[in-house]
Amino acid sequence: MLKNQTGKPYPLGATLVEVNGTKGVNFSIFSASARAIELCLFDNSGREVRFPILDKTDDIFHIWVPNVPLGTKYGFRIHGDERHNPKKLMLDPYAKMVVGKPDLTSKENQAWYLLSDERDNSKIAPKSIIIDGEFDWEQDKPLNIPWTETIIYELHVKGFSKLRADLPEEIRGTYSALAHPSVIAYLKELGITAVELLPINFSISESHLQERGISNYWGYNPMAMFAVEPQYAATEDPVHEFKTMVKTLHQAGIEVILDMVFNHSAESERDFPTFSYRGIDEQTYYWSDAQGNYLNWSGCGNLLHLAHPYMRRWAIDCLRYWVEEYHIDGFRFDLATNLGRETPAYKAHSELFKAMRLISGFKNTKFIAEPWDMGEDGYQMGNFPPFFAEWNDRFRDDINRFWLWQSGELGAFAERFAGSADIFKQEGKYPHNSVNFITAHDGFTLRDLVSYNHKHNNANGEDNRDGRNENYSHNHGIEGSTDGLDEPQKTAVENARILSSQSLLCSLLLSNGTPMLLAGDEFGNTQFGNNNGYCQDSGLTWLKWSNFNLDLFEIVKKLIIVRKGIQSLVNDKWWTEGNVRWFNEFGSLMNVSDWQERGAKALQVLLDEQWLCVVNAKTELQVFSLPEGDWNMEISMTGCKNQNNQLIVDNLSFCLLRRIL
Repeated sequence: MLKNQTGKPYPLGATLVEVNGTKGVNFSIFSASARAIELCLFDNSGREVRFPILDKTDDIFHIWVPNVPLGTKYGFRIHGDERHNPKKLMLDPYAKMVVGKPDLTSKENQAWYLLSDERDNSKIAPKSIIIDGEFDWEQDKPLNIPWTETIIYELHVKGFSKLRADLPEEIRGTYSALAHPSVIAYLKELGITAVELLPINFSISESHLQERGISNYWGYNPMAMFAVEPQYAATEDPVHEFKTMVKTLHQAGIEVILDMVFNHSAESERDFPTFSYRGIDEQTYYWSDAQGNYLNWSGCGNLLHLAHPYMRRWAIDCLRYWVEEYHIDGFRFDLATNLGRETPAYKAHSELFKAMRLISGFKNTKFIAEPWDMGEDGYQMGNFPPFFAEWNDRFRDDINRFWLWQSGELGAFAERFAGSADIFKQEGKYPHNSVNFITAHDGFTLRDLVSYNHKHNNANGEDNRDGRNENYSHNHGIEGSTDGLDEPQKTAVENARILSSQSLLCSLLLSNGTPMLLAGDEFGNTQFGNNNGYCQDSGLTWLKWSNFNLDLFEIVKKLIIVRKGIQSLVNDKWWTEGNVRWFNEFGSLMNVSDWQERGAKALQVLLDEQWLCVVNAKTELQVFSLPEGDWNMEISMTGCKNQNNQLIVDNLSFCLLRRIL
């Protein structure tokens, strides 16, 4: 029988390795501050067996152990100075599966995870699990859908399907639901090409939420970035279920993009519960200032130190794992400015960005940045490398102000509609680098954007202080529900809200750049005015399929179909006078005075001499004189009437016409 051997420093984590015909597991963990590390294996009865890791290569402790069964739980005990406590079991930073969510509902429960506490917490600490990850992909390959054809659909795995009555009850809110034929058919009919999933990495709810009996619904509080979140699994094997979901979506021609949190971990501030990184090597994992205080530029208590060579490797290894083992097509990075922080000032050509660019397996992987964080010079939109697309909040704010506020800035509307060249027209960048959106998980839904003037977040328990205040929304005369109004007034308000919703969706789906649609906006989903539902795992945030607005859905579906046939929207080129012309309401080319007329709020945009976008963001009807030609109504709102080459357009309306050739 083979004895434990030295093992190898790479790959990091737990890896199945056969030595001289004997199967075993290679364990490898980095710590520049530990004096000694013990590997702890746990059998099904909870009995612990410890193995001192005696071999070390460049601060990486490694050991090979024979005959370790799949499903074995493990962790590490770290010995060293006051920054370490071997009585606290540490989770593998490379854990591929995790069991056990810490109970932090009271100060006493939280104390079990404090490094200053002298009690052994191995019985309750979260543990890594040995897996093999075998899966029959059936020749599945990356779809490599071009950016020019990409329509992103942002969704929460649970919230998307929890209330869908056409699904078996036992799979609602799970990975299996996203792979169900009825959901696949819905996504295909809608016309989206990529689902962008809110975090599905193993996460926990913050202690202050657990104390109040609520949870972190969105999942932006990660504990193990390599591990699948099991709460969204309908089966006992979340890894297999998640891979099945990816394969099924790929078979339908739909890519999968993951929302990754590489800015902070669930360990929060220094004196908070510790589960892994802090107890293994605090100085390597987290940014600190000259006085040793954590930088909290994530707003969540800590900031991952991605400028450290080991942490760069950790991040790259994590992304490669998801691409190679789960066939993931792309990543959206939460508070992505931290990816480029080096001193810790932001650097557009950081070592991490360079390393990402050199990985051959990332050649066709989509990378999307949320281009800001809460730190110094945190707003970096337009300053990411060309292989990144970026969330464009300027698009959101300018388009929403134009339609819903009294803003008459035609220039701002046109700039965003044309792809935000003022931000992204740089060497190596194209219109697709701008990910255009009018709503996202963070903020109002589209229905709420046209129904509320103010956020209504009291259910979150923070006295309505949380969430954005600058929503640029408009309730159209009544805050929230129209129940209780007399029928004529109710009809008028509802019609105005639908018109505004349709116009905003037209602006999004007919703009140059990459459109991102928030799940549920296509049928009028509401969160009753809550614009920060991060802690609301309930019917407040789950999509309300029973209130499905078919007319709105049909508009969205038609817009996506039409978009795919407009050359100026699929060629990934900046608009010029050669393919796009701008007209005023009288049918004349826009001049300087037209652009400067803040009260105008009306214009016409001719694309490829064939497609005419007619925009009336005024609060009253507008008559447009159309450019020469015979025009057919392609996308018609209520109140859009074409009479003798004049288009009568109701207030707050967007119409699309096609020239009859």
